[in-house]
Amino acid sequence: MKKFKLDKPREECGVFGISDHEDASALVALGLHALQHRGQEGCGIVSFDGKTFHSEKRQGLVGDHFTDPGVIKKLPGQSAIGHNRYSTTGEVSLRNIQPFFADLYSSGVSLAHNGNLTNAIELRNNLVRDGAIFRTTSDTETIVQLIAKSKRGKMIDKIIDTLFQIQGGYALVMMTNKKLIGLRDPFGIRPLVIGKLKNSFVFASETCALDIIGAKFIREVENGEIVFIENGKLNSLKPFPSIKPRPCAFEYIYFARPDSLLGDRCAYEFRKKMGEELAKETDLNADLVVPVPDSGVPAALGYSQYTKKSFELGLIRNHYVGRTFIEPTQSIRSFGVKLKLNATQTLVKNKSIILVDDSLVRGTTCHKIVKMLYDAGAKEVHVRIACPEILFPDFYGVDMPTKKELLASGKNNQEMCDYINAKSLKFLSLAGLYKALGFGERNKLYPQLSDHYFTGEYPVKPTDSLDKGKITQLSLLSSKSNN
Repeated sequence: MKKFKLDKPREECGVFGISDHEDASALVALGLHALQHRGQEGCGIVSFDGKTFHSEKRQGLVGDHFTDPGVIKKLPGQSAIGHNRYSTTGEVSLRNIQPFFADLYSSGVSLAHNGNLTNAIELRNNLVRDGAIFRTTSDTETIVQLIAKSKRGKMIDKIIDTLFQIQGGYALVMMTNKKLIGLRDPFGIRPLVIGKLKNSFVFASETCALDIIGAKFIREVENGEIVFIENGKLNSLKPFPSIKPRPCAFEYIYFARPDSLLGDRCAYEFRKKMGEELAKETDLNADLVVPVPDSGVPAALGYSQYTKKSFELGLIRNHYVGRTFIEPTQSIRSFGVKLKLNATQTLVKNKSIILVDDSLVRGTTCHKIVKMLYDAGAKEVHVRIACPEILFPDFYGVDMPTKKELLASGKNNQEMCDYINAKSLKFLSLAGLYKALGFGERNKLYPQLSDHYFTGEYPVKPTDSLDKGKITQLSLLSSKSNN
């Protein structure tokens, strides 16, 4: 079975945890189902029944495994955490599926991690030299090892000790014998929210996971904050010096589910606004505004409503093709993007089209979509991208191509336009992005987002490898060399 290679930044992971509920594991399964868009390679749940930790992990989708009552029965207890995985560090295998569990001297601890450590190789090598034995190739195990090695007495102090050693973008949900814990990195790059269901507190990557179980959204976990539930109460610690938060720009652009709240607005609203700002920056006569489904739909609506141009679904998505597809022959592989999209021929024939998408990464899929529209009889295809040019890779938990693979990194606008074979190509400006998100002008000294994809200004400089542009591959190689 071969991966269906997407020409998009890959979502990282989804985390979910709940305390003090008799149906804890079933609710975690529902929460993970709502977060399925953040990771499809594997899923896992760990529960605690007051005496024992129980773990169930599976490769594939939540609905293929955790809808089985028999599996949920294997996860008793009133507290549980769960994880959806899309790997950026380590190979695809059952041993790398989270949550991880470790039985430490003072307490058991289970951990689910969304993000990437930018100094994972350095930390791992140091731990191995000191005698640590790693069972996985995930950077998340480095966090577990550091907690286990800490000389501090209390579990919270061990975690704080660990946080001052790790670097990168991360959101963690942890469970011990006595506490449910959630925390975010000092810049708040990766998301985490707090909800409440009657007397139970919930931690989740996005608010859509709260909605599915009927939990009330309380607030976001702040950047650099540790929150923990103990004896039914929410407690907060802020061990890091106060700095301005810089959440990931791509949560607004692409990652968060459209119905999830980012601040006080749904991601859908931000994306419509990006399309509106894109329309303000471009002047183009055309017959139809057509989105690349599904992620380009909100921006295309914003573009269409501002310009008063007709919005049409000129491309129809096949929702029954997943992240993998059996491709037994070259003739089947040549179908490419048609496995997922097909043009609505009678709508696009002899029409001048504005094709709107949320981002342009390698350009390979966009090239095929443009060709598909021309093959269906389109007169012209003008491509409009509702985010700035992606020039730099990510190191904080987004699986993105290396710099040399990024289309905008090695080509100017005309060369990119020629590559995708469009009539014209325009991107939303960085200023337009900030305006659409309600931040106003970007302050170079204090940018309000992790916008390094577009600017190269990384909140946390990777210590493992900046030159290679891809920490994840090096992490795996390093870990194998140490085994």
